[in-house]
Amino acid sequence: MKVLLINGSPHPHGTTRRALDEIAGVLEGHQIDTEIFTVGQKTIHGCIGCGKCDGHCTAFDDEVNEAIDKMAQADGLIIGAPVYFASPNGTVISFLDRMFYAGGGIFAGKPAACVAVARRAGTTASLDVLLKYPLIKGMPVIPSTYWPMVFGANAADAPRDEEGMQVMRNLGHNMAWMLKLIDQGKQNGLPFPAPEKPRARTNFIS
Repeated sequence: MKVLLINGSPHPHGTTRRALDEIAGVLEGHQIDTEIFTVGQKTIHGCIGCGKCDGHCTAFDDEVNEAIDKMAQADGLIIGAPVYFASPNGTVISFLDRMFYAGGGIFAGKPAACVAVARRAGTTASLDVLLKYPLIKGMPVIPSTYWPMVFGANAADAPRDEEGMQVMRNLGHNMAWMLKLIDQGKQNGLPFPAPEKPRARTNFIS
């Protein structure tokens, strides 16, 4: 089993990475492979609504398509983002908009978690934004023992937020538990439910 961790921070080894490292260490302890994919320092174009997605983004061939390929092979996903103006930073939002739209059905049934990092405030508002991505794609959301957030101005500060780091570790244990349950379900003939087809698409303008 493998979990893909998205580092949305422009600082490859900043506070967000430190929080993700804490989770990854727990997952590795459960013999679950991890990969941290850093995108925050990249130039990621936002979605232009061209409607030509074919499982990849055809408008821009960049790290979004690379992440889609990695996610297709992964069993779980964790998204980490810093707070900018009480919301996730713009790069990670552009990245997630395109990844989740273009990636199609690769997400369904794979557990996911979101982590917000800040110096002081805006984490709960940012989590509200981040959680909308897995919820719209049929991904079971992994809980922890408090809001999944870590505070610190830099990576060195993060361990001083003892509660935040404990929440990261508990999230890692819960992710490992869920992945093992899903694997057992598949082995015993209980796959993730298929959605109804055809999909209903209602236009609110009559």
